[in-house]
Amino acid sequence: MKAYRGVDGKIRLFRPDMNMKRMNLTARRCGLPTFEGLELVKCLARLVSIDQEWVPHTECASLYIRPTLIGIEPTLGVASSESALLYTILSPVGAYFGPKSSGGVSLLADPQYVRAWPGGAGDRKLGSNYAPTIYVQQAAAKQGLQQVLWLYGEDHQLTEVGVMNVFMAYINDNGEKELITPPLNGLILPGVTRDSILELSRSWGQYKVREGKITMKWVKQLVKEERLLEIFGAGTACVVCPVHSISYLGEELLIPTLEQEKPIYEQLRITMTDIQYGKIDHPWALVID
Repeated sequence: MKAYRGVDGKIRLFRPDMNMKRMNLTARRCGLPTFEGLELVKCLARLVSIDQEWVPHTECASLYIRPTLIGIEPTLGVASSESALLYTILSPVGAYFGPKSSGGVSLLADPQYVRAWPGGAGDRKLGSNYAPTIYVQQAAAKQGLQQVLWLYGEDHQLTEVGVMNVFMAYINDNGEKELITPPLNGLILPGVTRDSILELSRSWGQYKVREGKITMKWVKQLVKEERLLEIFGAGTACVVCPVHSISYLGEELLIPTLEQEKPIYEQLRITMTDIQYGKIDHPWALVID
């Protein structure tokens, strides 16, 4: 999660209650003690208030907040821990892809690599979900690509992009604009930004919105029929990140995300950052006194 210094000088957290719920679900999944989420939000607000000068005085940066929970049982072995340490790391951060990253990102979609599987812990915020992805990210970089599009199953389902949830906008069979993202089926992280995008989109009523399976075969078909409009990632670090190409089984698929006149991703990015930086008064933003 992050703390943002608004245009009015006030510091805000974005939907911290959702982060606390997810962190407790993660704690249960790996056998760690749970905690009172609202009490930790109060502690975080106090911590940020004390260290408020570390919150950048710009809309181009923010203060990253990483609550961390580790077992500290004084034994060696593979077992649940009755004792745990809950602490928080703070760090100012700038734009996730750097100041010159207004364009879309390129993705490596290689089905030989799998991020998560049914019955695993891919839907929980665990370090074990991230460390194994670094090697694949390096493999993508060697090919001149910026991120990894994680696939699953024989039908090569899209699950996540890098460390973000993935969205696709397209023209459906009825000629309507539709936004789709993979369902919370245990393979992907229930992102706060993901949930926010779904809620905002449904409230606007400008296009159809649903959760459903996306396969690479379908993506290729939509590209061929010129019905694919946008693909973008969504997460705390970057808010939304447009995709312009996918390298898949030796083929480069060009995604026209940046060619849209009024792209969905841009409307979502502006709305959420306006909430985070206080340009829009919204209940999702918790003001720190």
